[in-house]
Amino acid sequence: MEAFLPYTQKILIVDDAPSDLMVLGEALKAQYEVIVATNGEAALEKALSDPPDLILLDVMMSGLDGYEVCRRLKRNPVTRAIPVVFTTAKDAEEDEVVGLAAGAVDYVVKPFRLPILKARVKTHLELKRKTDILESLSFRDGLTGLNNRRRLDTVIADEWLRAIRNRRPLALVMLDLDFFKPYNDNYGHVSGDECLKTVAKALNDTFRRAGDCVARYGGEEFAIVLAETTAEQLERSAENARITVEALQIKHEFSTVASQITASVGAASILPSRDSSVQELIEAADDALYEAKLNGRNRISIRKL
Repeated sequence: MEAFLPYTQKILIVDDAPSDLMVLGEALKAQYEVIVATNGEAALEKALSDPPDLILLDVMMSGLDGYEVCRRLKRNPVTRAIPVVFTTAKDAEEDEVVGLAAGAVDYVVKPFRLPILKARVKTHLELKRKTDILESLSFRDGLTGLNNRRRLDTVIADEWLRAIRNRRPLALVMLDLDFFKPYNDNYGHVSGDECLKTVAKALNDTFRRAGDCVARYGGEEFAIVLAETTAEQLERSAENARITVEALQIKHEFSTVASQITASVGAASILPSRDSSVQELIEAADDALYEAKLNGRNRISIRKL
């Protein structure tokens, strides 16, 4: 639920010529945060670990050339949206065609005309900022400000691939507010909306690790993606989610399990592999949630795949 505040945009400059790195860095560092890499392998590592807003990428480098680096960036869901501008001494039309086909948004020929290069960088970064804002808005739930179902699906898919690469577990928590229809019916939909917003904020404040993603799944149901979370850790996290809701002490006289708003929680963990699927994790968490509700609500149920 972040505000869209101004921030210093980050540019990754990739070039194996120290003189070109210096020229570009000096030209851009006053307006932007500048990081550098001197080869393709280092560029991919930096782009993955700390994605920049724009990459200025030399074509001719030892090892991986710029074209191959760009292709790999565009194949990776973490980096595919980063605009790439090729910088090169090759000015033939066919070279530019190859660069654009690899996924670049622009092609700048050396020696640099710095005013032109800076204007192009500014244009691409302004487009990137606007795209990021529009994408963020499309991924937000209008009522609570949490991630929406669309964003949740994207995060689970990305974290699934990351978990396979790193051979680490992935967990999903699903939480449903108990007897929320009677709450809405008796206290009114305005109060119901305020309740949902209060719960959303509490969950978002509770699950704040870099690998956590809290989303509104639909209606009074929420979901939490927990990266690198074992079955043992998941049980604590699921109980923490339940307690977080209960501790809000939101009055609910029409619940049959407590005098305040409570939640039933289902959770599942898995060690993702090429032979398993995201859908298995979602269905297991959903089944666990159904079990928690069937067994009396205001409790947790855990499934390990």
